[in-house]
Amino acid sequence: MRIEVHVHGNIPLRAGVTQAQVEAALKPWLEYIDEDSLADARSVYEDEPGIVFDSREKLLELCWTGDVGRAFREAIESALQGLNPYTERAAEIEVTYYHDDGQDEFGIVFVGPTAEAIHEAQRQAMIEDVSGILARQFGESEIGEVVAQLNQLFQRTAPGAGRATQSTMPATSPSNRRRLH
Repeated sequence: MRIEVHVHGNIPLRAGVTQAQVEAALKPWLEYIDEDSLADARSVYEDEPGIVFDSREKLLELCWTGDVGRAFREAIESALQGLNPYTERAAEIEVTYYHDDGQDEFGIVFVGPTAEAIHEAQRQAMIEDVSGILARQFGESEIGEVVAQLNQLFQRTAPGAGRATQSTMPATSPSNRRRLH
């Protein structure tokens, strides 16, 4: 069974990273979609750039949609994990699966130069998300209490605290929205 997936985000790369290194890191993804290079990895939608390596800006831009099967999740996570040594700082990549029944499955894969950088990016993303939701009902004082609790939780789960960081945060929601950035 095929399903449409959209991968979106920008990954800041270290100076001197080459397209060949990026393609080698993304090999699981490229092999999955049966392409040899980034230039061949086009999105099914013409208005999306696909997978673009910009050596001048030291950036890998991902805005790619394709039809995939069940094994894609492993391929994309392996490919993005392969980019970790080439990243300048942590970044989050959105991966959205559009199911035929209207249930969209949204996940975030974090990439970064170290486990600590990824963990910090996860912490910041969580605080932004939770603070935004809480702001609908509560003031800064109440939000600050929850943020303090989140900071404690993240301290306990820090890479040096004996627990590995998780790379994805999947969620499923009903939606008729497609390809929103």
